[in-house]
Amino acid sequence: MEVKEKAKIVITVASLVAVTVLFVTEYRRRRRHRRKQTSSLSSCYLHSEVRPQFGFKRVLADNSYSEFKHLKLDDASSSTEKASNCHHPYESEITVLLENTKIEFGFLRGECSLKMSDSYVWVEMESQLKKLAEVLAKEKVFAVDTEQHSLRSFLGFTALVQISTHEEDFLVDTIALHDAMSILRPVFSDPNICKVFHGADNDVLWLQRDFHIYVVNMFDTAKACEVLSKPQRSLAYLLEAVCGVATNKLLQREDWRQRPLSKEMVQYARTDAHYLLYIADALTAELKQLATDSSSPDDTFHFLLEASRRSNMTCLQLYTKEIEDFPGSAAASSIIYRHLNGHGDTSTIALNAEELVRKICAWRDLMARIHDESMRYVLPDQAVVALACKQPTTTEEIYGTIAHTDLATESSPSLSSSVQSPYPVICSHLDDIYHMILNKLAKLDDILPVVLKKCLGTNGTCPISVFNYSLLLNFKTKLSSHSAPKQNGHKNFKQFTRKASRELFVKKFSCKAPVYHNCRIYANDGRLLCYCDKRKLEWYLNRGLAKLVEEDPPAIMLLFEPKGRPEDEGNDFYIQTKRNICVGCGEGKHYLRYRIIPSCYRVHFPEHLKSHRSHDIVLLCVDCHEVAHAAAERYKKQIATEFGIPLFVRRVIDSKEAQGTSSLTEDESMVNSEDAGVSPLHLRSAAMALLRHGNRMPSSRREELLQIVKMYYGGRDISEDDLERALLIGLSPHERRRRERKQGVSLKHSAEVARLDKQENGKKDENNDGEGPADSEKIMNVERSTVADDSGDGGTSEGDGAAELNDAQCNGNTLHQQNSKLSLLGHGPHGKQIVEYLLREYGEDGVRDFCQRWRKVFVDAVHPRHLPGGWNVSHSGRRDFGEFSVYNPTKRLSTE
Repeated sequence: MEVKEKAKIVITVASLVAVTVLFVTEYRRRRRHRRKQTSSLSSCYLHSEVRPQFGFKRVLADNSYSEFKHLKLDDASSSTEKASNCHHPYESEITVLLENTKIEFGFLRGECSLKMSDSYVWVEMESQLKKLAEVLAKEKVFAVDTEQHSLRSFLGFTALVQISTHEEDFLVDTIALHDAMSILRPVFSDPNICKVFHGADNDVLWLQRDFHIYVVNMFDTAKACEVLSKPQRSLAYLLEAVCGVATNKLLQREDWRQRPLSKEMVQYARTDAHYLLYIADALTAELKQLATDSSSPDDTFHFLLEASRRSNMTCLQLYTKEIEDFPGSAAASSIIYRHLNGHGDTSTIALNAEELVRKICAWRDLMARIHDESMRYVLPDQAVVALACKQPTTTEEIYGTIAHTDLATESSPSLSSSVQSPYPVICSHLDDIYHMILNKLAKLDDILPVVLKKCLGTNGTCPISVFNYSLLLNFKTKLSSHSAPKQNGHKNFKQFTRKASRELFVKKFSCKAPVYHNCRIYANDGRLLCYCDKRKLEWYLNRGLAKLVEEDPPAIMLLFEPKGRPEDEGNDFYIQTKRNICVGCGEGKHYLRYRIIPSCYRVHFPEHLKSHRSHDIVLLCVDCHEVAHAAAERYKKQIATEFGIPLFVRRVIDSKEAQGTSSLTEDESMVNSEDAGVSPLHLRSAAMALLRHGNRMPSSRREELLQIVKMYYGGRDISEDDLERALLIGLSPHERRRRERKQGVSLKHSAEVARLDKQENGKKDENNDGEGPADSEKIMNVERSTVADDSGDGGTSEGDGAAELNDAQCNGNTLHQQNSKLSLLGHGPHGKQIVEYLLREYGEDGVRDFCQRWRKVFVDAVHPRHLPGGWNVSHSGRRDFGEFSVYNPTKRLSTE
């Protein structure tokens, strides 16, 4: 019995142990499974995806917010890091080429077969790259092209470089040789070796960004096409027209990271570089022939040298990283402007949407930098708008909103074909979007540090790479320097408000659309006359003066013989395409028109020296515009001193009081002007202060301002009506109407002035003596003033379209007759006197010299690197008017 009981006890204990073991084993298994699930949800997709660029040991342009550092040569004159970022390391060599071209234009050696062989050299080892450098060092010329990848990289990177010599084609695997590409730097910077590109504007910058390779001595076949005025300038057009070779440009959009490349991609890559030498040789032959056919024997190499000059100007470009004031701010502003304005600017939904857009764009910018992805790969603009407008409340709804947007856009196939999920960054970091929509991260400045710590911190979810490591080093500095909390003090707050003011200025005043449409106008014999905008084309087409010959881009052919040709003016400026970028620094996101010759002078030029002349109107970004404007204002003061003509009308006097000095000559009136009249600016400011605050200001100050106004009215007592009229002194009619609309001033006075104008004009017609009625003088004081210290007839200070006064409207010192359109508050009177003096003393040559002086001021101040081809300081500026021109003097007289 005892044995049986003991056996039962043993069996029971064993069973309990077995159950316990099974339970613990199952618990541990489930726990490991839950951990695995949690890890898979929070882990970044980069842990399992192989990215080619993550094999790079060193990158020159990382994804941080720091500036790009250019190569600094050992023998550079400046040793500071800042200088290396501002100056081209080979600027002196390129400048020598610009001043004295030494390029060898024999691009081919002997006979050349257009048939491309099947053999080429694939360069993927460092030893092969060194051999290639030795081969290229012995050449006088070789052709270059590059292939880029941008979708799966924040800044993009060069995936392939194609190089062709007379004998062989080389395809350089820049992914495998990324860290060794500097081996080719000496041959690319050798001024004795010519490098042939086509459309090298981007290639030059990409080589600098990825490898510190700087191109010196280049011949760009696209620039040669510009000089030759080819109907098209694409490489595909040249391949077909010159070589009879067709190429599929859709292959340019292929994923050039893949290895090995497909046969079609290899063929495409070889074709782009292989035929460039033959094309360059053919184009130079055309340039030489064009020079031979020119009328002047002294210009034999003019066209060829111009193509070379433009090509080498491209070499002077420097790569820069786009650094925003706050991450994602530019993209957010663009999205809000394009997509959200229609939802109502004053509604709560729209305001919430705007704030959420800024948060998502800042987050997207940081995630793109961390994962080295393009922002459209992280989250396209359409998805940002959908999230901001719908504001889903669960992670499932968020993902559904993004996925629905992905299906609705045309870009989804290219995105989804790259990986299994259309947006892997979103899948890995969906909680961030969820918290931003629920406003758990309330402040914009709080979002980015939290996300950065979560991704790249000690226990971060994302792997650290050469692209995102430096974000940890300078991200805190980036935020502190671009945010403005109150504790930062007055100085930092002032800097912040200045930047905010600048952003507002850019948004309000920069051009909202491209300025240059680069539409073409051909003469009836097929010769290119000029490039212009679409409005000018429509003007000719609507009047039946031209026919449309091409639609994209638009081009017309005139049905009559034009008055002149571009070559008649001795330059090619008007037959060159123009880029919508700042001519100073190359900024393309915002720009303003800038008149190199100030309007206060130009508006008074003879018609044939100013009408429709785009040579002296350029595009400048806000920063370059500020520099140019400051230089122009300084030079205006020099002009005023040199000619003895003040910039401003210093003193004005009421015309009724001026009648008492009518016995004085003009010079005597000028001499005695310090004792009579007052500055128009001081008069208006004094009158405004008295109207607004006269009853509340101290009596001494009020009396001081009253004396200023009384000086205008000859010392007599003044009324409130006199103060109101004094506010309008010196303004043109347009400025007065604008002020009335802005401030809600009663139009009763304006109506009375108009009524008396009509009466006075009627009496003039009856009497035919040009005199106005004596009883209207009290009302017309605002319209007639006398300059007491600045003789001259005056003009507008702004706008080329302002009307000018004739001699009947201006006589002696009397300005602002009844129908005058002058403004005495600007530089108009000064400008008119300067131009009249130049025409009187030196004729039109004096005006041309005057224009050249202003162009020199502009060049010295801005140091422009992106001026259109053919722009010249010594440009003549003269034009003749054809039969149909609205500026034709005979036609204008017939319409008056």
